[in-house]
Amino acid sequence: MKIKAVISVLGKDRKGVVATVATTLYQRGVNIDDISQTILDDIFSMTMLVTIDEELCSYNELQENLLEDSKELGMQIVLQRSDVFDFMYNI
Repeated sequence: MKIKAVISVLGKDRKGVVATVATTLYQRGVNIDDISQTILDDIFSMTMLVTIDEELCSYNELQENLLEDSKELGMQIVLQRSDVFDFMYNI
């Protein structure tokens, strides 16, 4: 089964943020469908729309991997299923 999800990354800008997250996704067979990033002063913000192939990596496994990245980078990384994300922000 394939799951669409949203990944949000926020924290103090530093080298290797995109590379770290993208490498984790690549190693788990997760496809990056779209990506947006910005830096305000020294605050880094990135949002990614991804497709998770649960035959290669479960949602929960990816969430644990991104938590490890979050600790390594000292940044907040949040993974949300896109259907839940859409529901939360649908008025």
